[in-house]
Amino acid sequence: MCIIIYIMWQRDLANRLDKALKNFSAIVLTGPRRAGKTFLLKSLRPKAQYVLLEDPDIITRAKSDPRAFLESLRFPVILDEIQNCPELLPYIRTIIDSKNKKGQWLITGSQEFSIMKGVTESMTGRAAIFQLLPLSYHETKQTSPLIGGFPEILKRKALKNDWFRSYLQTYIERDIREIINVKDMSSYRLFIQLLAQRNGQVLNKSDLAAPVGVKVPTIAHWLSALEITNQIYFVRPYFNNYEKRLIKSPKIYFLDSGLLCHILNIQTEADLVRHPYAGFVFEAYVLSELLKSQINKGAAKEVYYFRDESGLEIDFMVPRKNNHLELIEVKYTKTPLPAMVQNLISLNKKIKDKTTILSLIHNANSVDNEILTQNVTAYNHKTYFSID
Repeated sequence: MCIIIYIMWQRDLANRLDKALKNFSAIVLTGPRRAGKTFLLKSLRPKAQYVLLEDPDIITRAKSDPRAFLESLRFPVILDEIQNCPELLPYIRTIIDSKNKKGQWLITGSQEFSIMKGVTESMTGRAAIFQLLPLSYHETKQTSPLIGGFPEILKRKALKNDWFRSYLQTYIERDIREIINVKDMSSYRLFIQLLAQRNGQVLNKSDLAAPVGVKVPTIAHWLSALEITNQIYFVRPYFNNYEKRLIKSPKIYFLDSGLLCHILNIQTEADLVRHPYAGFVFEAYVLSELLKSQINKGAAKEVYYFRDESGLEIDFMVPRKNNHLELIEVKYTKTPLPAMVQNLISLNKKIKDKTTILSLIHNANSVDNEILTQNVTAYNHKTYFSID
């Protein structure tokens, strides 16, 4: 059943991974749990040996005698969840240097920092590094702000509440407790709830710490754990010479809008339409799609926002090719109006060093792009993210 869930969609990253396997001895694929990393690698190399580094017996063998453990493997091999045994990486490097065979090591992990640190120290020049997020709209038209992009949810939408509840529980038990020592899980769950209510807003750690009853450094630690496990993303402000009085703190978003809706108890499309945070949920979905598009094409993750002290705000700013800069306003509306893009027009007047693209992304039923006003193009989100 699980294999069917994942192979029914062609992942945009597949061709780049296949090419890397022909040119590098190892690839490292990171991303949140259940995004489809393992099944993507199995589809690319179906005859590869599969080793899950979560079985206590396997981890014990790998840690106690890493050389013997690695010598027992049959190549190519998929080492799943390497963050549980990063000690293997230096020994893998030694084997790579001695044999220099391409496409032998397919490595996955769900924790960015520990893997990247190990790769930087041990695998420089030997491994190609990729990130896989849940399915994008470009990969399957089944994604939506309410559902998100996790493959298992898209396959069995009727079970999404049970799936997300289990995902949260498993995620907290497996990952967060391994990264941080959470003594009071009720406080941590309250933190997650409050964080969801602040999705799309400028981060204020003190605002989170007070109601949870912990100190600001604890909030910072918890946020870091969510970030390195690919559950949240910090959108940094766009720094420039257009305005000196800029807000410098990042905005915070959940990377999967379906998970965000579950935490906010938004269960149906009707719930979403009525919910006071509907606009922020839609922003999270658009941000996730922007990041997926960049990652899957091999580009750097570059999505910023703009806000100055006078209140001028742009939801997202995305550098494009040939010194172009796209300014994006996101509106959860069925009726896009010229008044919604006045901030785009105001900031655009200040930008002299780049060629700008002005876009409004909405959820109206129209599938045709339209020039809203003064070179601002309005897109239905489905049309926008269908563009290759």
